[in-house]
Amino acid sequence: MLSELISIEPATGAVLWTGTTGDAGAAVANARRAWPTWAAMPLTSRIEAIRRYSNRIRGQADQLAELISRETGKPIWESRTEVESVVKKVDISVSAYAERTSQRQLPSQPNMRAALRHKPHGVLAVLGPYNFPAHLPNGHIVPALIAGNTVVFKPSEKTPAVGEFLVDAFAKSGLPAGVVNILQGGPEVGKALTANEDIDGVLFTGSAQTGIALNRQFAGRPDKILALEMGGNNPIIVWDTDDVHSAAVLVVQSAFLSAGQRCSAASRLIVKDELYDRVTKEVKRIADRLIIDEPFSKPAPFMGPVIDNEVADGLTESFLALMSNGGKPLKHMARPIDNRPFLTPGIIDVTNMAERPDIELFGPILQVIRVGDFEEAISEANNTRYGLSAALIGGTAQQYDQFWSNSRAGIVNWNKMTVGASSDAPFGGIGLSGNHRPSAFYAADYCAYPVVSMEAEQTRASIGIGLKDEDKAEA
Repeated sequence: MLSELISIEPATGAVLWTGTTGDAGAAVANARRAWPTWAAMPLTSRIEAIRRYSNRIRGQADQLAELISRETGKPIWESRTEVESVVKKVDISVSAYAERTSQRQLPSQPNMRAALRHKPHGVLAVLGPYNFPAHLPNGHIVPALIAGNTVVFKPSEKTPAVGEFLVDAFAKSGLPAGVVNILQGGPEVGKALTANEDIDGVLFTGSAQTGIALNRQFAGRPDKILALEMGGNNPIIVWDTDDVHSAAVLVVQSAFLSAGQRCSAASRLIVKDELYDRVTKEVKRIADRLIIDEPFSKPAPFMGPVIDNEVADGLTESFLALMSNGGKPLKHMARPIDNRPFLTPGIIDVTNMAERPDIELFGPILQVIRVGDFEEAISEANNTRYGLSAALIGGTAQQYDQFWSNSRAGIVNWNKMTVGASSDAPFGGIGLSGNHRPSAFYAADYCAYPVVSMEAEQTRASIGIGLKDEDKAEA
């Protein structure tokens, strides 16, 4: 049954977009009808069509960036970088397809060819998140289309307008009808999509809770591809360094960019005992200076609101729960504007908490843990079921080697933020952060499957062993 869907600007409370929930069955049927023709097109034709889409996005960059900022609340400067990533994804995906799923000849016997080619899966469902409502689903859709799949894209119900913009851009770029289909709606619509027997796989970006549910749902369906890009409870270690200010800047950027709404955001600051006072004081000093305002305000804000009041309320309650269970606030989280989901960064020392919650606090909350030695720091960094991103600030080259070798994460950085990974590299994690199908440059891997062929021009065969002599064979 169709129902109304409304998107509210988090920064202002204004209604941005209204529409109705979609029909999963109809969307999948459209994609299924379009698939044979799209898959049979030459690769060069599919790439040409996707490049037209890229050019259209480039020509509408300002319009899309403004829409992202209005629908998510993120500053316009940050939305512009997201749109740049959408445009660049096409060239990156073309290169990735050529490198990782190209056609090639293999060594073979005389008078025979051995070939490796890749085929698309068919109809893929793409479930997108709200924090990067253009870049992250685009990172699934573009590689899937290049490989020859058709797509049903369900944006987050919190960012339907950006999702509609992307699909409209595909349609106006000359892609055949049904190749990219939008399906608006909330969790029930998503469940109907993933339960549809006519899809060949699900490409998901979102919370660990939903990812685990999908993993259970598809546990008995090895015939369907499932790529899960989930969250993190990411550590950033500050060790011996003479530049405490730069270390604190990297911590603040890691923890509070996008209002902490990044799966790779630093949730836990692990700091050496001797540096604790200096580092926490500098981190707080910088956090106190951060401008938190509406997306288009001047001077430009560092961060805007979180996505909605429900999320803001949950984060506030989480901060209070940490305090109630032994956490020591270093910077209290506050709601500076009534009835709007703006939050000031919260920083809390959880060193003496008996049990620290191993959950993804998807917002501007930084937990601080002080440790005595480097082995304890690494152990604390790994004290999580997640495994997406980790960073070491300071330390020696030998300590970084030790950290890199022992860290359980898909992204391990030194003197860099936990956030801001390159699309030219794979992006993914272990544990509750993913199911070993990293996205970004490696998205090509889950958008097509390899087919190996042995081929000969003529039919020639003989059996050289294990046969009776002909005169002894039975009639």
